[in-house]
This record gives sequence, C-alpha cells and structure tokens, in this order.
Amino acid sequence: MMSTQPFIDEYLNHLRVERRLSEHTVVSYGRDLRMLAEFAAGRKQKLLRLDRQALEAFVRDLMDRGLSARSVARAVASVRGFYRFTTIEQRLTSNPADDLRAPRAVAGLPKFLNVDQVDALLGQPDRSTPLGLRDRALIEVLYATGLRVSELVALRSSDLNLQAGYLTCVGKGRKERVVPIGDEATAWVRRYQRDARPALLRGQSSPRLFVNARGKALSRVGFWKILKGYVRKAGLRRDVSPHVLRHSFATHLLERGADLRAIQMMLGHTDLSTTQIYTHVLESRLRTLYDRFHPRA
Repeated sequence: MMSTQPFIDEYLNHLRVERRLSEHTVVSYGRDLRMLAEFAAGRKQKLLRLDRQALEAFVRDLMDRGLSARSVARAVASVRGFYRFTTIEQRLTSNPADDLRAPRAVAGLPKFLNVDQVDALLGQPDRSTPLGLRDRALIEVLYATGLRVSELVALRSSDLNLQAGYLTCVGKGRKERVVPIGDEATAWVRRYQRDARPALLRGQSSPRLFVNARGKALSRVGFWKILKGYVRKAGLRRDVSPHVLRHSFATHLLERGADLRAIQMMLGHTDLSTTQIYTHVLESRLRTLYDRFHPRA
C-alpha cells in the first residue's frame, strides 16, 4: 500500500494544482484510488500492474459492496483519470483503463401523486383572491397538460384555444406541440382571465398568460415557491415539484388506458423509450396492489 501511495499523491497533486479541481473532488478521488490500491493489495498485485480484467473486477466489487450507481461512476472516472495520467507521465506504456465504463444505472421510477393527493393540492389556493385564482389555474393547467414548468410559465394568452380545448407550447429544441386541455382546467383559466388577471396587471399589458403580483411575467422560480407553499399546506411530502405533477399527469392517463404514443406526443418526448418509464410505474403499482389484495400473494 505504501509503495503505491506516491503515485496516487502525485496524481492528486496534479488535480489540485494543474487541473484546479475543488478540494472536495480531490478528496473523493483519493478515496476511490485508495479503494483501488486496497483491491490490488488483496489480489497481491501492484497498482500499476492491474490489467483491464482486474479493473473490471474492481468495478464489480464496488457494486457488490452496495455502492450507489453515482459513487461507482465517480470511482470509474477516478481510475480512468489516474491511469491516463500515469500513461502520459510514462509510468505505463499502455492505459489499462482506456474506455473503462461503469455499468449503466437503472433509472429510478418517477415520483407521482395519486388522484386524492392532486385534489388536496388543488384545494389549497384561496379562490376568493386574484392570486389564489391564478394559482388554482396554474396548477390545473399543469396537471391537465403535463407541461414542463418552463413551458407553463412561458405560455402566452394567444397560445390557448379554449373553445377548441387545446393549447400550443414550445418545448425542448424549440419544437412546437399541441396539447389538449380538459374542461376543468379550461374553466379555471377562463375564470382567472376574467376575474384575476386584469387585477394583477393593474392596467399594464403582458403577452404572458400567467403574471405575478406586479403584473410581470411569472418566473420558474416564482412558480416553484408558490407550489412549495401549497404542498406544505396540503401536508404532502416535501419533494413534490412541478415535475412530479408532470409525472402524475402521464401516470394517471396510462392507468386509464391512454395510448403510450399519445402520451409521448403530449409530453413532447422525442423518443418513445423516454415515455416507457411510465409503463414501469404502472407495473410497479399493479404488483403492489396484487401483493396487498390477493389472498395467496
């Protein structure tokens, strides 16, 4: 272990002085490389004599220890950087970690609210005030359409065709899409436009549909703060975000038989594989229900 430490220290000093990485990052890399040195010692091999097969075994060992996918990925980055450095410094003639990769992490299932929780959230704004009416319309539209928060706050009044029941938004890559908006959300938007928006504008004009208390365009951060307050009042878990409502929109549609490709189009996903995560949500919920209610589960 001691014979390998100078090599590790030299690399860490390179990161600290020449690459100017943060001390936190350097400490993390040092920890990863010490684990590699211990792994090599356990195999009675020198650190600079490990081959590609041994390095892949090290990665598997990290996974077997229960390290998170993120920690394993960082350790692989540490190892790749270390061997690249030692090769450049001519300590090695070839790089055994060239193109070493961490196993692809399995994406976690998206978090979503059930229908009762959505109803509880929608019931929080005080509809007797202009801001409360705006907030109810905001959350109704978000849940009814599954828009991204950036798309929601960027909506212009001209983007809505409430008579026909749809809105147009511009998503990632400046791609425009048409999304249906249900009767309930439509009714609340109409009420907001009639009874609240003029009071918030105070004689000003704005192309944006949703404005703040000063009559200016509502920002993403502004909406996050609004939603966070209502989440707290509704007694929901703290990690409810605008994206959780987007996930809830997709999950509830799928549960009620909506076509996956139609959901893809409404969410603005370029690739159907991105949308397919919601089938895993449905499968997970069905498994939970089965285990809960089947007499022989």
